[in-house]
Amino acid sequence: MHSAVVHLHGSLVHLVSAAAEETVSKDPGPIVPELKELYWSIGSFVVFALLMRFWLFPKLKKGMDARYEGIRSAHESADAERSSARAEVADYEAQVAAIKAEAAREVEAARSTLEAERQAKLTEVNAKLSAQRAAAAAEAQAEREASRDQIHSAVADVAGLAGELATGRRPSADVVTKVVSEVMAR
Repeated sequence: MHSAVVHLHGSLVHLVSAAAEETVSKDPGPIVPELKELYWSIGSFVVFALLMRFWLFPKLKKGMDARYEGIRSAHESADAERSSARAEVADYEAQVAAIKAEAAREVEAARSTLEAERQAKLTEVNAKLSAQRAAAAAEAQAEREASRDQIHSAVADVAGLAGELATGRRPSADVVTKVVSEVMAR
């Protein structure tokens, strides 16, 4: 059976190759271009290349250069604005520092003025207090002196009466006054 298949296969191959020889024509294939198509293709390519080189590409390059120049000028103006803003911020900070320094000076001046006024008031109050103390001390001393005489006479009376009760006779007023004065002086 194998030999029959081979024989059949061989005759089939022979038939296919004979049919292929009959259908092959001497004309060029559908893919192969003709000479006038090649000329038109080359001509249109050259025209398109010249158009691109001398008309389209310069416009494109000019547009790209204009865009690049616009971007570069925008960057330069942004840098200028940034440096201007930094300068304004530095100027503002300098003004703020000057205002703070002036405010500190004014506060310090007000503080020193208040301190001077406080010291003056304290001196005035201390002087009044000293005067009142001196007056009170003088008044107290006068009261002490006045009360001392009263106490002295009261003690002398009590001592005289005590001496009289103890001895049965009243001691002399000079002796009692002398003894009471010595005791009170200690």
